[in-house]
Amino acid sequence: MNIIQLLLVGCGIMALMVIGYMLVAGPSAAKESQRRIDALRYRHSDSTDAKMESQLKKAIASRKPTVHKLAGSSSRIDALALRLDRTGKKWTVTQYFYTSLGLALGVAVIVYLRSGAPVLSLGLGLLLGAGIPHLAVGHLIKKRTNAFNARFPDAIELLVRGLRSGLPVTETLQVVAQEVPGPVGIEFKGVVERIKIGRSMEEALQETADRLAIAEFNFFCIALAIQRETGGNLAETLSNLADVLRKRSQMKLKIRAMSSESKASAYIVGALPFLVFGMIWWINPEYVGGFFEDERLIVTGLGGLVWMSIGGFIMAKMVSFEI
Repeated sequence: MNIIQLLLVGCGIMALMVIGYMLVAGPSAAKESQRRIDALRYRHSDSTDAKMESQLKKAIASRKPTVHKLAGSSSRIDALALRLDRTGKKWTVTQYFYTSLGLALGVAVIVYLRSGAPVLSLGLGLLLGAGIPHLAVGHLIKKRTNAFNARFPDAIELLVRGLRSGLPVTETLQVVAQEVPGPVGIEFKGVVERIKIGRSMEEALQETADRLAIAEFNFFCIALAIQRETGGNLAETLSNLADVLRKRSQMKLKIRAMSSESKASAYIVGALPFLVFGMIWWINPEYVGGFFEDERLIVTGLGGLVWMSIGGFIMAKMVSFEI
């Protein structure tokens, strides 16, 4: 059994694990039953609160993205372009691909010069070339999303003050675009510009919501849509929404503080074997050279990677909470 066969076996094991997880993580029968009961309750209830909740659930469902694409995209290339746009940087898909290719070639050349194993060099090059840019883009998106959510309740409060002073909604949106710094001001400026060229406010807000894919902004759009259908005091509705978003942010911070110790332990436990292996390999390649030559050690290494991946996945799920 050569190294290519071993790599194929390892890939097959990982594929079986992914398929098994997808089968196990299917729709829950209890949740499906509860969904049907709620649907009947909404359909036959005369309560205004029940009707409002039904409209909210329908609005949220209509804004969910498709199975393997981001909302507002028609292909994987469009989804990648939309993801790059969410970073707030002026990056293009071509630049992203060139960066990934250059990183993959650089890592492959360095590993080949150190180990002399072409298959291992190619595998690590492809893995890091595809993984590092993806993680970097995800980090930038998360950073911009956090900056947006930190300022968004202030923007809603500014909208409330403008509405209570007698300004129309479009004027208050322009005030937010001018007064609130950071991503919030930039996005509201885009909404105002789309309204000026003839788009309706709902269409402009929905386009921004599809592009941002931020739950808090979706709540804002849903609140506006429900208020237009049911009527009522828009300023009071937005004020309540701002209060809910602030409490939601506080809850996220509490959960982050409570799970920080577990996350730190997971990072240390997960990274330590790779750091030690890399340091020993860099200092004395002959000492761990058997992991690239001996078939038994290769199988052992692949098995260790599989089990460490399972452990990392379980620890990530244990400290991941949705609000």
